[in-house]
Amino acid sequence: MDRPLSTRPSKLAQYRIADSNLRLYLAIMRDVHQQVLRGRVQAGQAILTARWSSWRGTAVEPIIREALTNAAFAGELPFTGVQEVGGWWNRQGDTEIDLVGADRGPIATTVMFAGSIKWQDGPFDRHHLATLRRDAPVIPGFDPATGGLVVVSRSGTDIPSGEVDVIWGPDDVVHSWPG
Repeated sequence: MDRPLSTRPSKLAQYRIADSNLRLYLAIMRDVHQQVLRGRVQAGQAILTARWSSWRGTAVEPIIREALTNAAFAGELPFTGVQEVGGWWNRQGDTEIDLVGADRGPIATTVMFAGSIKWQDGPFDRHHLATLRRDAPVIPGFDPATGGLVVVSRSGTDIPSGEVDVIWGPDDVVHSWPG
């Protein structure tokens, strides 16, 4: 169960199946399997192609949050005191922030950063940055004057590094684990 991370308590929750194989099966492969059983292999391929990118983006969110937490503990982020990395969303479901870094969770005292994950084929661009800048101040406890911005993108970014505090790619995620 995931809860929104902010300085305000919330009863909101999102449930996530812990087993990644079962998550993939329920989200995509069950329907693909049914099409294949009916001899409609191309219909199954179409389902997989249509749903894969969205599923992949959702699947990596917990991994990236854990990677950022590891980096924070190792002192590799420009924010001091980050102990918890989560996400935030509102009751209406029209605003969701992929990354929220705070001093503790689920109810933080201080929110140090807000961020976005774009694990898609195209780069993180100015449109995505404008959305992050617009939505981040809605997080209870996030102050745009002191809070940082973090971008994690599978396909790089089109924005200059000075626009945000941290830009991560796949290599940064992998290298955040000691070893």
